[in-house]
Amino acid sequence: MQQRPLGTQGLTVSAQGLGLMGMSQSYGPANDLDSIATIHRALDIGVTFLDTANIYGATGLYGPGANEKLVGYALRERRDEVTLATKVGIVGIEPGVGMSLGASPGHIREAADASLQRLGTDRIDLYYLHRVDPDTPIEDSIGAMADLVTAGKVRYLGVSEVTADELERANAVHPISALQSEWSLWTRGLEAEVLPAARRLGVGVVPFSPLGRGFLTGAVTTQDTMAPTDVRRNMPRFQPDALDANARLVAIVREIAEDKGVLPGQIALAWVHAQGDDVVPIPGTRRITYLEQNAAAVDVELTPEDLARLDAVAAEVTGERY
Repeated sequence: MQQRPLGTQGLTVSAQGLGLMGMSQSYGPANDLDSIATIHRALDIGVTFLDTANIYGATGLYGPGANEKLVGYALRERRDEVTLATKVGIVGIEPGVGMSLGASPGHIREAADASLQRLGTDRIDLYYLHRVDPDTPIEDSIGAMADLVTAGKVRYLGVSEVTADELERANAVHPISALQSEWSLWTRGLEAEVLPAARRLGVGVVPFSPLGRGFLTGAVTTQDTMAPTDVRRNMPRFQPDALDANARLVAIVREIAEDKGVLPGQIALAWVHAQGDDVVPIPGTRRITYLEQNAAAVDVELTPEDLARLDAVAAEVTGERY
């Protein structure tokens, strides 16, 4: 697996990471033994950039912190092989209602210590502000996170789902190494303002859901292909009319994949990789087979013609993200 820098402070990670949220929530039942085996296989093939958050598990069986505990268990004997990212700033998720946020300095200090304990480690390699707390200036939140860097508990800082202005303000307090945001063929919102700001500041970009929450693989065609507890069932883009309308995007992805002898998901990931050497996507999966397929996308090359076809059909997407 290739390596790529994130930011300009010295953080280097595998060119593709592994998002771990789905191992504890959101996409139906998961099996911890399968998830641990997938994490171990990721390390074996060089996917060593692992992404979790203190809130993951909130909509699952075990509650907030469950995913960090799972990751900590999986890494008991392999901690030094990974670049470990986690997050702070979401304090609760109520299905059908939304998220409650909290990123005061006091909360951040307490949350970081709790994450370290659950992860079974003495340092967090990349610590993200998961969402901006509307009741706490971002300068105060990042200042508290910077104190964690000084204390040796955190190595590098990141932010998630921020505006261009918020990114500028955060970086003015402490250098930001990574911006995490949803980015894929059918989610392009950060390209207008946030992406240019990140590149101007030298901030690396970590796209989550680069496979469009699985839609771009072609595996999600109707609501019946999702588990009854799958959160996508309530998302606008996964309603029947939207699924039908957006099928034209998957059709082009599939055509290009067939021409190259690869899988549709690998084309969708290759498009993300083609956006720049400062881009490190973190597709999530609980299965070794999908992990290996995703990792192979790093070596798929798209021609300018391929990119133009994909961009043209991705310009019109039906349905909002949330």
